[in-house]
Amino acid sequence: MLPLSHKEMLIKISAILLVGFLALAYEAIKPPPPRTCGSPGGPPITGPRIKLRDGRHLAYKEHGVPKQLANKKIVFIHAFGSSKHDAVIVSSLPQGLVEELGAYVVSFDRPGYGESDPDPHRTAKSIALDVEELADNLGLGPKFYVIGYSMGGQSVWGVLKYIPHRLAGATLLAPVVNYWWPGFPSNLSIMAYKWQPKQDQWALRVFHYLPWLTYWWLSQKWFPTSSVVENNPAVFSPQDLQIISNMVDDSDIQQSYVRQQGETESIYRDGIVGFRTWDFDPLDIDNPFPNNEGQVHLWHGEDDRLVPVILQRYIAQTLPWIHYHEVKGAGHLFPYIQEVTTDVIKTQLLG
Repeated sequence: MLPLSHKEMLIKISAILLVGFLALAYEAIKPPPPRTCGSPGGPPITGPRIKLRDGRHLAYKEHGVPKQLANKKIVFIHAFGSSKHDAVIVSSLPQGLVEELGAYVVSFDRPGYGESDPDPHRTAKSIALDVEELADNLGLGPKFYVIGYSMGGQSVWGVLKYIPHRLAGATLLAPVVNYWWPGFPSNLSIMAYKWQPKQDQWALRVFHYLPWLTYWWLSQKWFPTSSVVENNPAVFSPQDLQIISNMVDDSDIQQSYVRQQGETESIYRDGIVGFRTWDFDPLDIDNPFPNNEGQVHLWHGEDDRLVPVILQRYIAQTLPWIHYHEVKGAGHLFPYIQEVTTDVIKTQLLG
């Protein structure tokens, strides 16, 4: 065998280095597998779950009156970085009001959160079908209410699109918007997008254009990633900060449960699902209650610094069948204010 020339040797070494670099890069962007509840070495299963159509399990928690005695049945969809234990639509109400209204509420861990199995194929449609299966497994009847907060509020759009025939009513609380929904005028969505901190603008671009890079982007420590993921107080309004200061400091315990299966299929997946291209435009949804047999309500804070209010106002103008409520001086955390949440639940159930 003839010895390699100097040029051939350099080419071979360069090729080896390139392969090594690509291997390291792949490992850096490849997320670790989730620690599924009940699997060997995974977190334990501590509460009730149902088995879904595709074999996944969905963990849930019941509140209010027993469902067999209830005349109002509600499915609550939790926010980003939250869980079935954070059913703000119940916890923020005066004691006894849920029972007085005859309401049964079930909250559930969205896929990958808490004790619900991850769903790497999660979409707005799959969440809607999860809600329907949960309701059917628990025997909630042909129609029920759905209430969602923040990222859970965004999920309600999928419910309105895919299972409107199952709804007695729906409420969206400070729902997250997707700046790439085609129904928004480009000048308006660009303006709202640019109101976000620079680091959040970059995170949104990654979610939308480079979802395969999400794990590396949100886990690296070289530069700021996402204000929400980092719990940066700069994104909260003065009212939000006051609400946070009054909360019981059990955030470490809560987040341990929320992220126990890993961040990739919980909070990171939320960003991808929320801001990628959707297979429908919420601004094209038809009125689910053409005969006024139910109502859809959208509540938003005037001073919400996470989700721009100008986009919610446009949605309300475009979809006149939505009952829009703007909470004066409120930020993103207004559902934690007892008086407001009391209005929310009474408006939906008694309106």
